[in-house]
Amino acid sequence: MQTQAKIVIIGGGVMGCSLAYHLCKEGETGVVLLEKGELTSGSTWHAAGQITHSVSHYSLAKMVAYGTELYPKLEDETGQSCSWHGSGSLRIAYSDDEVDWIKYTLSVGKGLGHAMEIIGPGRIAELHPFYNLEGVKAALYTPHDGHVDPAGVALAMAKGARTMGASVIRQNRVTAITHAENDSFIVHTVRGDIKAQCVVNAGGTYARQVGEWLGLDLPIANMLHHYLITDTVPEFARLDKELPVIRDDQQVSGYIRMEQNSGLIGIYEKANAASVWDDGTPWDSENELFEPDYDRIMPWLENSLERMPILADKGIKSVVHGAITHPPDGNMLLGPSGVKNFWLCCGSQVGIAWGPGAGKYLAQWMVKGAADVSMRSFDPRRFGARIDDEYRIEKAKEDYLLRHEIPFPHLDRPECRPSHSKLSPLYAILKQKGAVYEDIYGWERPYWYAINGVEQKHIDSFRRSELFDVIGNEVRGMRAHAGIADLTAFAKIEIFGADTDCYLNRISSNKLPQKPGSITLTYLVMDNGRIEGEATFIKLGDNHYYIVYAAVREAALLNWMMEQLQAGESIDFNNVSEDYGVIMLAGPKSRKILADCTDAALANASFRWLSGRHINVASVDNVRALRVTYTGELGWELHVPMAGMLNVYQALVSSPHSDGLVHVGSATLNSVRMEKAYRSGSEITNEVTLAEAGVTRFSRHGGFQGAGVSLAPAQRWFLAYLQIDEPAVDAVQADPFGSESIWFEGNAVGQISSGGYGYHAGRYLAFAYIRPELNQIGTELEVLIMGEARRAVVIEQCIYDADNQLPRSEGV
Repeated sequence: MQTQAKIVIIGGGVMGCSLAYHLCKEGETGVVLLEKGELTSGSTWHAAGQITHSVSHYSLAKMVAYGTELYPKLEDETGQSCSWHGSGSLRIAYSDDEVDWIKYTLSVGKGLGHAMEIIGPGRIAELHPFYNLEGVKAALYTPHDGHVDPAGVALAMAKGARTMGASVIRQNRVTAITHAENDSFIVHTVRGDIKAQCVVNAGGTYARQVGEWLGLDLPIANMLHHYLITDTVPEFARLDKELPVIRDDQQVSGYIRMEQNSGLIGIYEKANAASVWDDGTPWDSENELFEPDYDRIMPWLENSLERMPILADKGIKSVVHGAITHPPDGNMLLGPSGVKNFWLCCGSQVGIAWGPGAGKYLAQWMVKGAADVSMRSFDPRRFGARIDDEYRIEKAKEDYLLRHEIPFPHLDRPECRPSHSKLSPLYAILKQKGAVYEDIYGWERPYWYAINGVEQKHIDSFRRSELFDVIGNEVRGMRAHAGIADLTAFAKIEIFGADTDCYLNRISSNKLPQKPGSITLTYLVMDNGRIEGEATFIKLGDNHYYIVYAAVREAALLNWMMEQLQAGESIDFNNVSEDYGVIMLAGPKSRKILADCTDAALANASFRWLSGRHINVASVDNVRALRVTYTGELGWELHVPMAGMLNVYQALVSSPHSDGLVHVGSATLNSVRMEKAYRSGSEITNEVTLAEAGVTRFSRHGGFQGAGVSLAPAQRWFLAYLQIDEPAVDAVQADPFGSESIWFEGNAVGQISSGGYGYHAGRYLAFAYIRPELNQIGTELEVLIMGEARRAVVIEQCIYDADNQLPRSEGV
């Protein structure tokens, strides 16, 4: 057995085999895949094997589409049987909410060029004459979906990888991983050691145990899922072609399809989800299944037989009851682990559907430094809550139960919250004020405030709801008087040391702030020219900076910044994210409110815009007051030592000038930032350069890594700023949420990245990546929203206070 490798992949299921195959496609050599037993003998072999374009997550939609392209040709490429069945599929909709969901999915999918249409009961019956359509309103028909032999496709990718030079070693269990010199590893196996520059954990149900060898506690658990195969159905044998797969989220909570001439019924029960191997998967487990638990699935099994009565009198030929990994939020763990050169390719609940795309885009990330789709949703470092066994198991159960529920925009996942959350000292008092919270990197952050009789709960809808007026009132109150917000959920990093200036100049686009207290908005740029993220730099002293960054990227930011260090550089990092809370105060009265609580000079002459100072507020010392907000109004961010947060908050809301002060949540901040054309994390991703994101004005025009590529004129796409017409009176009253497709002269030309209603403009505003030549003021486009083509126009960048007079002002 070889003793050296560039990349060792641990795990021979579909995820590991896909990654090996695609690393070889990217030209990598020295790839070794290790499997403790036989390939696919964990979860892959017992998968039902379906893959669908019916996905409303943009990056995931691109991944599954790639799988439907790869699987039909994989057998010809490798000679390994894959048994591709291009049956198509139907996602059934009974309720208005389900119809709204498939309309949203249609916009995402059609923009990517995927074949799909929404059809009514008559057409459904033509395609699938055996399904009971009582109560059905519509279905999303995706004709290029299908299913495969799960073991066959994994074996085919493994064979393809071997053909391209990879080594695939079976019956060789990894027993440990230890660190070696230069951030490499020794992979210990029962047949000897392999030294590797890079290791990937594709361990499936063993992924947590593999991670523990390097000190990681991965938030995944193994859930049990049933599917059943019936006796032969004679009517199936007489069909000219295979029936489309049925996905029925409401009645079946799962899927029904043909399996040769039998029926196959898969159920994700909506109660009493069961986990297994909570203390670790046995190392001697091979091709393991569990006894059926009919009581757990019986209500949905009965429903499935009512919906597919042709199966009702058939016996059950076999039952597959096996383990599948689930993460807290449903998305894979795909990317850097936080341990240098140790990557994750695990936590996939539907590996056959997601595996090809996961392998392709992770291979790009590993080889090229960035993938061609945004990987932020899959980055394993996205979890900030307190992770323990209760959290990972209960969140996995929650995710399992949501598998066949509607993925509403901003869907709330309340399990283990706030018990495992990070809480601002203002959490309880703001909850009493009506705060409806969202989870941001484990922090509880106010999303909006339920007042004036509005119920204090999350509102799930694809349409305009009562939240539309709630946000409008928060916006108007802040702009007329002042608004206060708890923005503690930021990443806050101090960086210092003799080489800090040189280091930051190398990795960031903009000129560093020159004087202590100066503030600069900048972009961190990878050496390939793509954007790592947006940051605010505050100079505290010589070679000493305070960096404010998106909370969800806290761990990723620290990892990335440390990896950018060059040999011999003297730099230290101090993560103070949990040492400081943040209170935002913004609006024309903000100066007067703050002045009531501090002796610090706040006038423009003493405290200019885009500057920061340490001040005393409400007898709390060392408050880092930054004259900058995300609102476009006069205001401050007060970065307050945690112990002083409640005192500062109570002083501000008790100010003699606080009458009319409104509490605002992140939904309101999203609305006002759109009128200022401020980018968000949805615009600034690993996919794009500074030029493509339209942020070259925040650059020195050279002198930083990747500058040549990042500043080159956009060729692929450009970030446009759009104003979208109001929906017709008789149309569904809805707005884009992101990922909806943009059209020009009948052709898809881009997609929405994010947006929000502009209450000053009286129009919905959006950012969209479109073809560069279309980014001309006045260009008319269309956005597909809830099945309606709505007119959109490219407009000037910033429609509210374009000259930034308000944040510079003295206020009133």
